[in-house]
Amino acid sequence: MTEFHVVAATSELENDGQMYVQLNGEDILLCRHQDKFYAIAYFCSHEMYALEGGMLHNGCITCPYHGAEFRLSDGAVTAPPAWEDLKTYPVKVTSDTVAIAVNR
Repeated sequence: MTEFHVVAATSELENDGQMYVQLNGEDILLCRHQDKFYAIAYFCSHEMYALEGGMLHNGCITCPYHGAEFRLSDGAVTAPPAWEDLKTYPVKVTSDTVAIAVNR
């Protein structure tokens, strides 16, 4: 059984909002885009800079430093210079909370 951990209230993130979360030693970026919540690795796989502050568009996030682009739903690289996909985390939204599952 997957264990989810509540990390935020839904009201804490407006559409296209982002929030840094550390859970079980993992650095995670929680994003709200097109009224869906996504949890992805916090650091870009290209140069390990934070993705926080990157532009969200068409279901993707663009690294604010070098322009690498990743799909929010599965972490897949959609534009270079990155070549390695990002880790993603299961998200569960219930009435007013957002929870993330992290494998130990």
